[in-house]
Amino acid sequence: MKPRWSRPIVILHWISAIAIVGMFASGLWMVDLTYYSDWYKTAPHWHKSVGLILLAITVIRLVTRVVTSRPPSHGTPLEKRLSHIGHGLLYTLIIMLFASGYLISTADGRSIDVFNWFSVPAMGEFFENQEDIAGEAHFYIAWSVIVLAIIHALAALKHHFISNDDTLKQMLRLR
Repeated sequence: MKPRWSRPIVILHWISAIAIVGMFASGLWMVDLTYYSDWYKTAPHWHKSVGLILLAITVIRLVTRVVTSRPPSHGTPLEKRLSHIGHGLLYTLIIMLFASGYLISTADGRSIDVFNWFSVPAMGEFFENQEDIAGEAHFYIAWSVIVLAIIHALAALKHHFISNDDTLKQMLRLR
């Protein structure tokens, strides 16, 4: 039997992928909400809550990747190197996205309620105009994550349809 990613890693990968795309779409939608919109308070609450749950999933993914074995990589040495760089950059940007979101949400000193289950405490404002500066960073980091995720998906499709290797099958847990 060919080695493949463990079921938990595969499930967490696809949950993360769906959540990141959904968070990106909801973020773009939220910036156009007005004070009089029914979603003005609800959408940011859900966005922050999902974001913090996604942070927990990302930490679990990173720990799991460190302590479990990986299936073999496919492709040329350059493709393998680019894959390694791309994954590292994707994780780095995602962590930066969480950090900037936290800085936006807690600049006023209020904690973040996660679906009203528990609260993540605020550390307050670290620098002047924190909410605006972090908001700008959050916007550009989110776009960078989406562009990199699209490149990641296209690379997986290239491996599957052009290179005819098992890269995509491994992440889909197919034989």
